[in-house]
Amino acid sequence: MNVPRVLLLTDRSQLPAGRNLVSTVAACAEAGLEAVVLRELGLPEDQRQRLARALGSTGVAVVSARTRLDGAAGVHLASAQICPDQEPALPHGRSCHDDAEIRAAVRGGASYLTISPVAASASKPGYGPALGLPGVRRAVRLAGSVPVLALGGIDAQNAAAMRNAGAHGVAVMGAVMRADDPGAAFGRIAQAVR
Repeated sequence: MNVPRVLLLTDRSQLPAGRNLVSTVAACAEAGLEAVVLRELGLPEDQRQRLARALGSTGVAVVSARTRLDGAAGVHLASAQICPDQEPALPHGRSCHDDAEIRAAVRGGASYLTISPVAASASKPGYGPALGLPGVRRAVRLAGSVPVLALGGIDAQNAAAMRNAGAHGVAVMGAVMRADDPGAAFGRIAQAVR
């Protein structure tokens, strides 16, 4: 799996009124988005499947959170979730929050991992404490050759610092989902991590 420098995670509940996920992802695709993690876990699987197809039609690779969807480029798993035993095997990422979860993700063959929260997050207030740059550096050391994406409170102001701390890149949700111009917001973050 080609792990991008910026991975977008969806959350339709954060979108401004009148905007939908497909148009948001399409705007980000025009700004260089390569891959999106389709969360939306409250939707029935058939609706998530249709949404995955629609997001894929924007030209980005779709990674499905928690469950495998037809046509998905991979699956993003929770920290303790068992990897689906299906053929053909899909590349998978793993959400990590501490040293033990990072080690387990590496042992389990994760294609990449997210480490969170690295900063205070408006999307998940009170989730933490924030790991900061020392936590990112530690995660990168523990992950070895597995790419680490910093997640939680990521925006254009702190994305470059995450890369400078050794992260392969960043994963972002709220700063793009809530933006008046999601393509521009994504573009600023992508520019910061190049």
